[in-house]
Amino acid sequence: MKIGLCGTVSVGKTTLVNALKELPQFKDYHFATERSKYLRDLGIPLNTDSTLKGQTVFLAERCAELMNENLITDRTVIDVIAFTQAAQSINSADKISYEEYARNFIGEYDYIFYVSPEGVEIENNGVRETNAEYRDLIDFIIRDTLTSYNYRLKCCKPIKGTTEQRVKQILEVISL
Repeated sequence: MKIGLCGTVSVGKTTLVNALKELPQFKDYHFATERSKYLRDLGIPLNTDSTLKGQTVFLAERCAELMNENLITDRTVIDVIAFTQAAQSINSADKISYEEYARNFIGEYDYIFYVSPEGVEIENNGVRETNAEYRDLIDFIIRDTLTSYNYRLKCCKPIKGTTEQRVKQILEVISL
């Protein structure tokens, strides 16, 4: 089963993946967590400075993850589309072409859980954007993208609350 967590910056997706990693029912899963620090150190611009090449690297990583039979990841193709749409250095025509290509992979997730930013403070990890307006923009684009491509999604559910509450919500949906 392929499980993707999507949501704006600093909502606890990586923390949630790490909590799921501790559960015995996921012992045979591949866990993927965001690699922004690594990619930044390679010279790939992030956040509003992201480029088409940079976002293509992010998409390639998501597609590579999807080659695993059992996957839990803290970023999905939906997230990559949202960050591409918000990138100031990518022109509109390229954004459209990129999304038209990237959307082909959305249906490969068995479950996508939208992680709400509600009640979660922005945490500065030295890499992610800490601007609240940018965070809200990414959240808006993600929710809009989920709505636009709902017909491609096998199962998409919103989750919120503490890490423990989110884990419980995920387990209830996937019946584990």
